[in-house]
Amino acid sequence: MPSRTNEAVRVAVLADSDTRWKWGALTARRIAPEGRSTELSGYLLRGRATPTARQLAEVGADADALREVTGTAFLQTLREKEYDLVVLALVGGAVQAMLHGIAALNLEVRPVIVTGYVGVVYEKLSDGLLLRHGADVVLANSRYDGQRFRAVYEGVGADASSVTEAALPFLGGERYVPEEGRDTVVFAAQPSVPANRADRAYLLKRLVEHARLHPRREVLLKLRSKIGEHTTHVEEFPYQRLAEKVTGGLPPNFKLVYGNMGEVLDRTDLLVTVSSTAALEALHRRIPTAILTDLGVREPLGNHHFIGSGCLASWDELDSGGRPRADAVWADRQGVAADGSYSSSFDTARGRVAKLLDGPVLPPLNPYYTVTTAPGYLPGLLARYHLAADGTPLPSAAKAAAGGNGGVRRVVREAVRGAARGAYRHGVQRVAPVIRRMGDL
Repeated sequence: MPSRTNEAVRVAVLADSDTRWKWGALTARRIAPEGRSTELSGYLLRGRATPTARQLAEVGADADALREVTGTAFLQTLREKEYDLVVLALVGGAVQAMLHGIAALNLEVRPVIVTGYVGVVYEKLSDGLLLRHGADVVLANSRYDGQRFRAVYEGVGADASSVTEAALPFLGGERYVPEEGRDTVVFAAQPSVPANRADRAYLLKRLVEHARLHPRREVLLKLRSKIGEHTTHVEEFPYQRLAEKVTGGLPPNFKLVYGNMGEVLDRTDLLVTVSSTAALEALHRRIPTAILTDLGVREPLGNHHFIGSGCLASWDELDSGGRPRADAVWADRQGVAADGSYSSSFDTARGRVAKLLDGPVLPPLNPYYTVTTAPGYLPGLLARYHLAADGTPLPSAAKAAAGGNGGVRRVVREAVRGAARGAYRHGVQRVAPVIRRMGDL
């Protein structure tokens, strides 16, 4: 039974990708009550985007222990181990599944459940929020998001008291100061924005042309993952592949780079992107930031989120020396104002978590979606995570878990899983584009 008086706060973070692991682990440490140490156990939800060791090292978020699990195995862990706080750093459907699964455990004293978003919320607002409803704390990364989140919950008659304003946990770094002799432009790539090959090839072409126009300027293409790795979203047309086909080759002042985004920003003089969360990190440091309009300002691109920011610009404007200036009021509403207020951004969330930990026994979880409110939606969603409509594991999940106890079986299972991941990634990145091209003939 979790103790509310132990000096160390026992935290479990369940994440399904590299970026969500980074958000979850850093958030957990920021919202833990002051004056108490934190014992953080990390769990990586097994799936398409399970991060590799290289990706985990790159994000720079550590844990006292870290292992890969299935959703049902994580629920069994919660039954067997004592945790005070659980952070669900997952896609909405997985959050909803875990909420119902935890509720079905009927723990005498359950942990505090926290969830939220890893970055800009520019699509599926109501869908994602209602799938996260039921957690004790639903973190909003800004005042703007907090208002939107409450409006959605109140609009469907759901309790909105869980919405708690905070900020992105990975903002920080030194405030931008131009450095004599340094002129570095960084394009922050995104796995799925834009989605089609032609648009991605266009952006790469313009970035290369920018490097050629400014030979004394260092131009970096910051990539999220290497070929074969996946992150939060599927990347069908990796920039690495497109770069191999650039006419005339890449100029000497153009480089593809990986690594921690914060470290890349340490040497950035202009951050360019379509709608990456990296833009918020740059704006927080007051690094000149450009949100590209070349492909339009459209909801599918996510750059509509930056309307009013003062950062919208085209490659033509950047080629001619343009440097956008961020609007201070907009930045403040988005939680990225570089005015010193960030240090207190997690005070409210930290206080709420402390109150829940030290208060009376928590009531049962009560998600908005139930078999009564969403009988045609919830059962199918839970089944994808091997849970029945009441949140209990399906027989197939229990059978699979029982069959994986042997050492030899475990090795075979991991080999098959690795082969399946490789086949999936090959299909997404190589076969699917060919099929689409054939369909256009």
